[in-house]
Amino acid sequence: MSDAPEQSAPTGTAAPPRTGAVVPVLALGGIVVSLMQTLVIPIVGQLPQYLNASPSDAAWAVTATLLAAAVATPVMGRLGDMYGKRRMLLVSMAMLVVGSVVAGLSDSLTPVIVGRALQGLSSGVIPLGISILRDELPAERLGSATAMISASLGVGGALGLPLAALIADNFDWHALFWTSAALGVVALVLVLALVPESKVRSGGRFDVVGAAGMAAGLICLLLAISKGGDWGWTSGTTLGLFAAAVVVLVGWGFFELRTEGPLVDLRTTARPQVLITNLASVAIGFAMFSMSLVIPQVLQLPEQTGYGLGQSLLSAGLVMAPSGLVMMALAPVSALVTRARGPKVTLMIGALIVAAGYGLNVALMSEVWHFVLASCVIGAGIGFCYGAMPTLIMGAVPASETGAANSLNTLMRSIGTSVASAVAGVVLAQMTTRFGPYALPSEDAFRTVLALGAGAALLGFVVAAFIPKQRGAAGAESVVTEGTGQEAEPAKA
Repeated sequence: MSDAPEQSAPTGTAAPPRTGAVVPVLALGGIVVSLMQTLVIPIVGQLPQYLNASPSDAAWAVTATLLAAAVATPVMGRLGDMYGKRRMLLVSMAMLVVGSVVAGLSDSLTPVIVGRALQGLSSGVIPLGISILRDELPAERLGSATAMISASLGVGGALGLPLAALIADNFDWHALFWTSAALGVVALVLVLALVPESKVRSGGRFDVVGAAGMAAGLICLLLAISKGGDWGWTSGTTLGLFAAAVVVLVGWGFFELRTEGPLVDLRTTARPQVLITNLASVAIGFAMFSMSLVIPQVLQLPEQTGYGLGQSLLSAGLVMAPSGLVMMALAPVSALVTRARGPKVTLMIGALIVAAGYGLNVALMSEVWHFVLASCVIGAGIGFCYGAMPTLIMGAVPASETGAANSLNTLMRSIGTSVASAVAGVVLAQMTTRFGPYALPSEDAFRTVLALGAGAALLGFVVAAFIPKQRGAAGAESVVTEGTGQEAEPAKA
């Protein structure tokens, strides 16, 4: 049974009076979630002292969020398709609030890790929000709204650092989590009041075994990537986790292909447009995160190093902030390019802009404004890419699988950022220079990471070039129309 006929009648009558508020509310939800991920950065170095723990143990306050997000994103997407995307969006926001409160009340390591893990469970908010847009908005608004929601990830991340630094400098560290809780409550109430529940649902029974298998495989993979630098890349633990990830994920794939109502429909995922877009997303995720690993460090290193700029954390955050605003400002431009030329072209243009931004930064690293310029160019490219990828995904999957497909795409980007962190960690640890008694990453090390970011963006461009052209004469318009889940699905049938 097709979901499209069930959707069209209520959408045509109930949605128009309410859709005006849907996009800003969902964008706010995305900003709040990305803020949550950034707010702890200023206190990572002080967490061992605050929590009376070793640095390696305190690092789990960050790792727990990463692992929880990796597992929760595809699970929440599938549950949204089955039982209602708005319902799962509310659950995700509630987890953010609960996790923030738990961490805000904590003075020891274990409850902070629990709180951060609960916060990580909210990471499905952006893909769920994009999926809601497909169900609720008319075709002509979907492209720009999707780009806007995608840009909220960058806005929250860029604004989160200066906000967190300001709070950490002037208040007790617990205020970071109370801020996150308060913003989460605001977003939750607005979603409850203003975002309608779609009638597009797949139903069925949740794939518990598939969810457990995917969780086990992803945890093994991301633990090995994120902790390999601490444990040693050739240690038995790291290699064992990589091997376990391969075995578990391969076994999980065979199970998913043979079960009815799988967590992830691998046959849909294997469609060229979906598969190649997801591969490009890994490369773009790597490219996006590279600047976050370089720019704040170079800005804060002492001027006596010869390449550091001696800025405070707050100043470094303010340098990064404009990039997020550029992402949001260019969201309509990204949508216009998609409508005129198609999301494939938008993705390729975005990848080239990102590579150009990193090229600028490799050449210009001696003044604060150099980093403002480079981060804004990179942010513009990321905005183009992140607006195009969900459109490509939605143009290739039925409406009943939108949540799961968008969530898997988000997971691919997260894997790219995790790999970027690991690779940059190796480069910065190996290419060092002496500064008094300390070994600091050298200027060449930072340039190398920036060059790797440019290379990843160019790889994303090459991969995106293999995305199949859309059927139909309208090109981009057929993608956007197909993304509504109304006209396109009968055509596919």
